[in-house]
Amino acid sequence: MDLRKIIDKKNEAAQFMIDEITHICTKFEKRAPGTYGEQQACEYMADQLKELGCDEVYVDEFKENPDSFYGWIYFTITCCFLAFASYFFMPALSIAFIVIGLTLCVLQFGLYKKTLDKCFKELTGHNAAGFKKPTGEVKRRIIFNGHPDATWEWPFKYKFTYLGFDIHMCLCIVGALYMVGISIAKLAGVDAAIATKLGLVGLVFVPFWFGLYFMWNKKRVVDGANDNLSGCYIGIAILKALKEEGIEFENTEIGVVLTGSEEAGLRGAKAWCEAHAHEFNDVPTFVYSYDTITQPEYMQANYRDLNATVKADKDVSDLYVEACEELGIKCGKGMVPPLGGATDSAAFAQAGMRSTGITALNHALPDFYHTRLDTPEKLNKGCLADCFAASVKVLEMFDNGAKQ
Repeated sequence: MDLRKIIDKKNEAAQFMIDEITHICTKFEKRAPGTYGEQQACEYMADQLKELGCDEVYVDEFKENPDSFYGWIYFTITCCFLAFASYFFMPALSIAFIVIGLTLCVLQFGLYKKTLDKCFKELTGHNAAGFKKPTGEVKRRIIFNGHPDATWEWPFKYKFTYLGFDIHMCLCIVGALYMVGISIAKLAGVDAAIATKLGLVGLVFVPFWFGLYFMWNKKRVVDGANDNLSGCYIGIAILKALKEEGIEFENTEIGVVLTGSEEAGLRGAKAWCEAHAHEFNDVPTFVYSYDTITQPEYMQANYRDLNATVKADKDVSDLYVEACEELGIKCGKGMVPPLGGATDSAAFAQAGMRSTGITALNHALPDFYHTRLDTPEKLNKGCLADCFAASVKVLEMFDNGAKQ
């Protein structure tokens, strides 16, 4: 299959994406995980998938506890305060509190486990999916994925930029490790007067710990135009272009899967995989998860995901990079680094599916990331156009048998 005609219309596709993203941001309710706004977006895009020729379209519900994703803060920081207080009379207990607090942080926020979920209110999240079957036997399948939900604002990042946000987080961690260090020193028998002075120095970290209680503002949900409606509309735009050109594939099935509540710890993608991953073992299936397609100079295939703890599929990743090379589009080979979060690709990979995450975002995190500045005005038409073109090229190469 030769899809050059579609690739050449990349700017038209990008404008379609911008128009649709603007419509959702301005006409729908805010799309926090597990809210009606998330459901609205899923249902709206599911209707579009029907109109664009998908043979099977559905919207799934799943149960989740979205507040838990940042709720670890309340447990971890409370443990830090308890560690500080207990240091003066029982240093071993101080160490225990820090270990407990950091363990909860790593499990809930670092590895996206459901360690504390049951401590928070249960809500209903939504996913949407559509599949367009080929004219003949299905011999291969490609899935384009994005997450329609938007996050709660990070006030410290909005006010003090990423550098200030990063410094604040690091000082909180340093403070916790400092408490462990001086507790060990006290247990080892350091002079009592020195031990007391070391404990009082720990007061320096108290304001930073307290500030972390307010790391997220649940009352302000950002527009999420870039993170991540930009990722949702890559697949939808491809289906639209195929329909307008009357192109049908003989043996390649195309899927668009929109997984909600990524901002609550990949909850939608995990739920979708639990319900459906087993359905896609019949033929080679590649999954491309797009997240924040905004900064073309940082476009990359992520060979590791989920704070660098989950390995993406090399062939799936390589195919995207090679497609970009064919078109002369800049694309790096990278990863979602520690403290960088995740794309939904991690959930697909953990479920045994062949996937990769495509991002166009500086992992030093620009001003709009998780702030009220993530508006349609921040969308980058050129970046959307290039990602669309590369993705169509991936589809063309995949249909012609690449990497299978």
